[in-house]
Amino acid sequence: MDGSTVDWARRVAEAELGAVIPRRWAHTMGVARRAADLGRMLGEDADLLVAAATLHDVGYAPRLAGTGFHPLDGARFLRDEHGADERLMRLVANHSFALLEAEERGLREALEAEFPLLGEPLLVDALVYCDMTTTPDGEPTTAQDRVEEIVGRYGVDSVVGRFIRRASPEILAAVERVEAALAAQPR
Repeated sequence: MDGSTVDWARRVAEAELGAVIPRRWAHTMGVARRAADLGRMLGEDADLLVAAATLHDVGYAPRLAGTGFHPLDGARFLRDEHGADERLMRLVANHSFALLEAEERGLREALEAEFPLLGEPLLVDALVYCDMTTTPDGEPTTAQDRVEEIVGRYGVDSVVGRFIRRASPEILAAVERVEAALAAQPR
């Protein structure tokens, strides 16, 4: 991937989210900034991470909400309307432990069949880190505070509340792994 993919991702995400869901767009831009900061850690996959970060929530766009599960709806949109890169679609579809939420929604089989989890742990963890250390308004936060914010926003007994509580240990572990990798990077 190259810079043109990142530019394309920004145009697509802004067209779908910018005017329709401005707060989601602010979060998206914050996640993309975090991804850009991880570039040195990911080398040749840096642009892929930024593109995935930019598109990770595109499935929230009302016109794309086929299932109401934004990772799956977003990945299907990228496949069906844009013929996007396979790795990019799989990252979007599976961001932030989406398989656990898909299970809560009865969509796990569909998600796994269409967009299998990418077997690249550092890249997967990096997207979790970017998403789960960014507030809904696009500002940096801790993963613990982000999990608490999500539970508070959606409610403990909601599908998202149940999912995020189940995913919390995995989210926190992924963030710790990325922080450790960042600390080990030469400056």
